[in-house]
Amino acid sequence: MTTKTPIRVAVTGAAGNIGYALLFRIASGEMFGKDQPLILQLLEIPVEGPQKALKGVAMELEDCAFPLLQDMVLTGEADVAFKDVNWALLVGSKPRGPGMERADLLKDNGKIFIAQGQSIDKVAADDARVAVVGNPCNTNVMIAASQAKRLPKDRFTAMVRLDENRGRAQLAKKAGVDIGQVSDLFIYGNHSPTMFADFTHAKIGGKAAADVIGDEAWLKNDFLPAVGKRGAAIIEARGVSSAASAANALVDHVHDLVTPGKIHSVAVESQGRYGFADGVWAGMPVKTTATGYDVITTYEMDDFAKSKIALTNDELVGERDTVKDMIG
Repeated sequence: MTTKTPIRVAVTGAAGNIGYALLFRIASGEMFGKDQPLILQLLEIPVEGPQKALKGVAMELEDCAFPLLQDMVLTGEADVAFKDVNWALLVGSKPRGPGMERADLLKDNGKIFIAQGQSIDKVAADDARVAVVGNPCNTNVMIAASQAKRLPKDRFTAMVRLDENRGRAQLAKKAGVDIGQVSDLFIYGNHSPTMFADFTHAKIGGKAAADVIGDEAWLKNDFLPAVGKRGAAIIEARGVSSAASAANALVDHVHDLVTPGKIHSVAVESQGRYGFADGVWAGMPVKTTATGYDVITTYEMDDFAKSKIALTNDELVGERDTVKDMIG
């Protein structure tokens, strides 16, 4: 049995669909490693229904008898959920309801992520890191990070890994190759239909993906919208939004952020890189290091790529402007 000290992992929206698909994989060791014990600190909204469901999820986790799962904390209070955590996985957010304007959704979620950002900065461990899944995740992570006074902003990331995984799968399917043959497909910008899955630098079997596919019109007119609108297509087919694939992407996102040498897509503070406005959180390629990650800034973008990045940047700036009064 491992002698490692347990890490504390907070998960918000823990009884929701993504939470349910996620927690068992964390507890089994898929996210942090098969030798890393952990304590799960699970947050749900403080009303009877979700709290009761959370107890049921915890019962199932107990029944799995995971050797790595040392303890669980079930709560409706943010300060309890985030106390001394090493990782905060912010999965829960308010979904967009019928007829709801995007600006209203941004502001409603803004209140949630302001409160959670303040709580994390106040009570989490000194080495705490934050991954945001709840949509709109790019702007939600910007809001949460804006509340941090103690923790540096590079500890806050948002997930665009689902888009990367979707894009790799589409390229592999089109080329008729195993998924492992597809590499260097990175997601730029917002986790929304405007995001840019940069096929111009992607590789299939070590060769330029565009050359292997041999169909530029398909890449521009079919591949990009298919990746960008995949979530809507799943809702149309299943009647509910992506849950298992989102949970899987978060496992990949965090696993690769704690595995030095991994190169993958992460939404981080742009700092003006790749033509993004300063202050927005945008997807881009990073390489994980022993102490965090380095943004890879060496990819040269052609005019088509620059035009796509400009579109997703405009959306991110619009979202930032919508909530700017809330975050100061």
